[in-house]
Amino acid sequence: MPRNLQISLGQFSDKGRKEANQDFYGALIPREPLLGSKGIALALADGISSSDVSSVASETAVKNFLTDYYCTSEAWSVKTSASRVIAATNAWLHAQTQRSPYRYDQDRGYVCTFSALILKSATAHIFHIGDARIYRAVNQSLEQITTDHRVVISSQQSYLGRALGVSPDIEIDYRALPLHPGDVFVLATDGVYEHASPRSIVSAVADHRNDLDAAAKRIVDEAFAQGSNDNLTVQILRVDALADGEADEILGGGLELPAPPLLQARDIFEGYTIVRQLHASSRSHIYLAADIETGSPAVIKIPSIDLRDDPAYIRRFMMEEWIARRLNSPYVLKPVLQSRQRQHLFVVTEHIEGQTLTQWMIDNPAPDIETVRGIVEQIASGLRAFHRKEMLHQDLRPENVMIDKSNTVKIIDFGSVKVAGVVEIGPRLEHDDILGTVQYTAPEYFVGDEGTTQSDLFSLGIITYQMLTGRLPYGTQVAKIRTKSQQKKLRYTSAQYDSRAIPRWIDETLRKAVHPDPSRRHQDLSEFVFDLRHPNPSYLRAELPLIERDPLLFWKILSTVLGCAVLALLAIMMRS
Repeated sequence: MPRNLQISLGQFSDKGRKEANQDFYGALIPREPLLGSKGIALALADGISSSDVSSVASETAVKNFLTDYYCTSEAWSVKTSASRVIAATNAWLHAQTQRSPYRYDQDRGYVCTFSALILKSATAHIFHIGDARIYRAVNQSLEQITTDHRVVISSQQSYLGRALGVSPDIEIDYRALPLHPGDVFVLATDGVYEHASPRSIVSAVADHRNDLDAAAKRIVDEAFAQGSNDNLTVQILRVDALADGEADEILGGGLELPAPPLLQARDIFEGYTIVRQLHASSRSHIYLAADIETGSPAVIKIPSIDLRDDPAYIRRFMMEEWIARRLNSPYVLKPVLQSRQRQHLFVVTEHIEGQTLTQWMIDNPAPDIETVRGIVEQIASGLRAFHRKEMLHQDLRPENVMIDKSNTVKIIDFGSVKVAGVVEIGPRLEHDDILGTVQYTAPEYFVGDEGTTQSDLFSLGIITYQMLTGRLPYGTQVAKIRTKSQQKKLRYTSAQYDSRAIPRWIDETLRKAVHPDPSRRHQDLSEFVFDLRHPNPSYLRAELPLIERDPLLFWKILSTVLGCAVLALLAIMMRS
């Protein structure tokens, strides 16, 4: 099976019977590692005839998309990357119209339709705005896989309901389809598909299988011959072979290197002097080292002796450095960039002079709330760095949080991080088992659901609760759940049942952050951090006595109780 995605491509465009061609199209087939991490992209834009500058909009939309998409983070999913590029282009086109003489007549401004097809790994990603079309050839027929955004008023009159540049915000149709070898996609403007029949398009592709450019030209010629008076553009893509799905290219070939032996103090290894062992477990061996050239301290991490024959483990191990290189936060462990040629599999990071949050909690069994807030806010900032790159940490626990001598908090250990963009490339880089520590893992993982940013929030909420109380809100019950009904039965233990003076509103903030149902938690880390510092009015309301919270309900209940008491007394008197 080939390692790379392989396609055949054909394209043709003509101004037709118009004076100028306002269509614009393009395709980009990058080399590795971008071919694996970002895929192959096609884009097609169609200017509107009422605008003299629409051709500028079409060209800008396609060129911006094909260049800027490949500049987005490799950690982002295709949907996130492409949508942000399209939104940015839309905002720019709209701004150009607002600065032009056409600001009050959008039909003459920088406006165009836009359709894009991105093939990554074994999935086709479709993005669509306007009335150009994307088809897929199925069983000698064409299946339209986009929806025309054209509003029909009558048989003679219609208008575009959605286009790039019309407003500062844009709604993008998105669809993902599984790919198979032999799949054929056709992108066409309305000047083509309104006149060339689906049968003639399929026939042209079949007759010119080895020359798709000729097939595209034949389709355009057919539409012209059938009376099309618009610009005509066609793109044809055929999937010849799919990639192997392992996505090893993104790791830069490091998987081919041998794992190093266990290291000892004073060993010379890859330009470093080993000082001492810091940690050893079934997952890795970690050493403090000093760079021989600079004398700078560093931490070297090598693969576990027991798991070196596990390809999935080795891929996850190498992904840790890949992830670290794509994060930029003072609250996240930084990698040490290597200029020397490596001879072994290992990861080098900065050395943090300090202690884990676990040890900090032992040393500080009863911290004040403000100190806890300061730590939590830094952890949340570090987690946001992951979430901005569409990464989930998935193993946030006190052992994976370091506090240095300046009281700066850093998140460490990326062995369980899930990267949206990597999941799309090769499932073998991911894992189905729960790699996080069970006491801090969100309950949705135990019932087989996908993690979300609310899952990392759950872990942060558990850590916050533990710092304030020395306990866990659910004890060991979370790890025992296997069904949705068991998940719903989890019962939160109030943080107020303790000798420490914890306000009710903070307890309610924690209760929400660690709710068994992720949809009932805070929707963003910043919301949790805010509620931890600023009393939420709804939580304060819960602290008031019933007569202050709801006087009418209080008097209704009191009246009912008094009424029942009177009836009981009357019954007693009648018996006597």
